[in-house]
Amino acid sequence: MTDDARAALELVRDPGQFKWYVIPLLLVVLYVYAVEAERRNWNVLFAGLALWGMDWFNEIWNALVFHFTDRAPVWGARGATAYQILIGLNIEICFMFAVMGVAAAKLLPPRETRILGLPNRPVLVAVNSALAVGVEVLLNRAGVLTWDWSWWRAGFPVLILLVGYAPFFVACFAVHDMAKVRTKALTVGAILGVDALALAVFGSLGWL
Repeated sequence: MTDDARAALELVRDPGQFKWYVIPLLLVVLYVYAVEAERRNWNVLFAGLALWGMDWFNEIWNALVFHFTDRAPVWGARGATAYQILIGLNIEICFMFAVMGVAAAKLLPPRETRILGLPNRPVLVAVNSALAVGVEVLLNRAGVLTWDWSWWRAGFPVLILLVGYAPFFVACFAVHDMAKVRTKALTVGAILGVDALALAVFGSLGWL
């Protein structure tokens, strides 16, 4: 087991890490979604939940990588936190992704708008993913987001972009653009349902 993985593992679900600032952060996230619900802006609300659900999916398989290799997760979160949920996911990261999808969806232009002559959705998936990877590189250099596998690193960011972020924004934008609210709700329900089932099953087995 790497030193970074061990440091992150020591924090996982340790109630002694609790900080009171998690409560106002939770209220901020709830407020963000409450505003969209009040406005009946279902495109943005479900888009935000879709991205959040995709992040949970990634965090679960990342924790499973650590369990089965017993060496390191693909990425680990270490350092001060209000609560460490999984080895690569703390409560601050969780709240960040809950809001990120809402912000990305609210900035979407109409589908017919083109950027440099190209359809805007693929361009914005690439741009948003690249910006997110840039932030991850900074967090890695700060020592709070750790990478212990040679194929997942700043010098080779392709996998981080394609696996770590592009699916988030693809799901976010796809749900946003769905024609029916029912379809959005069912899609998001399926994503979150898979996450909940995986957490229940793998958590009960002690793999997370």
